[in-house]
Amino acid sequence: MTAPEPAPVRIAPSILSADFARLGDEVRAIEEAGADWVHIDVMDGHYVPNLTIGPMVVKALRPHSALPFDVHLMISPVDHFLDAFAAAGADIITVHPEAGAHIHRTVQHIKSLGKQAGVSLNPGTPAKMLDYLIDDIDLVLVMSVNPGFGGQSFIASQLRKIEAVRRMIDKSGRDIRLEVDGGIDAATAPQAIAAGADVLVAGTATFKGGPSDYADNIRRLRGA
Repeated sequence: MTAPEPAPVRIAPSILSADFARLGDEVRAIEEAGADWVHIDVMDGHYVPNLTIGPMVVKALRPHSALPFDVHLMISPVDHFLDAFAAAGADIITVHPEAGAHIHRTVQHIKSLGKQAGVSLNPGTPAKMLDYLIDDIDLVLVMSVNPGFGGQSFIASQLRKIEAVRRMIDKSGRDIRLEVDGGIDAATAPQAIAAGADVLVAGTATFKGGPSDYADNIRRLRGA
């Protein structure tokens, strides 16, 4: 019996590294360049030490792309904002276990809104956190940097966590995406993929060089 083919790697450029003065153009450009998802980092200056965008920006971007909007909420308390981001056009809503009192209830609420639910693990958050959530989620996001800023270096210890999460997903038998975010480039992408990742979030590595380079940047990451 032959082993199943590995899932194709999806590339999800993080608009945190895009030109904020022309976000609509940037989203269209990465779609034309071959991106699979649009990764949107939402930071509140409280859960993480940075402040980015809210649901109004997501709503404004929605007409510019047909790609799935992969919205990563680094905000606390998170539950009050789920409806707003769902209504704004998010397709996947990812939250952190530490960002609310009841992560299972948060996941159930996301699902009730008709959206895919993701759980994100910070570098210090163990894979074991997923033990009683794995049957309810659609995506696991392993942070390979501490959340809050773009352009950080990949934390190599997270490769063991990616491997552990991959084993959990395979054991579950469910169609769950394993996404990695932080310090992803042509050098670290192969390591993340070898450990089990099938979605790569890449901000700096995608947007460097401007729109004329986006297709080559994405191709290089996918080729990893």
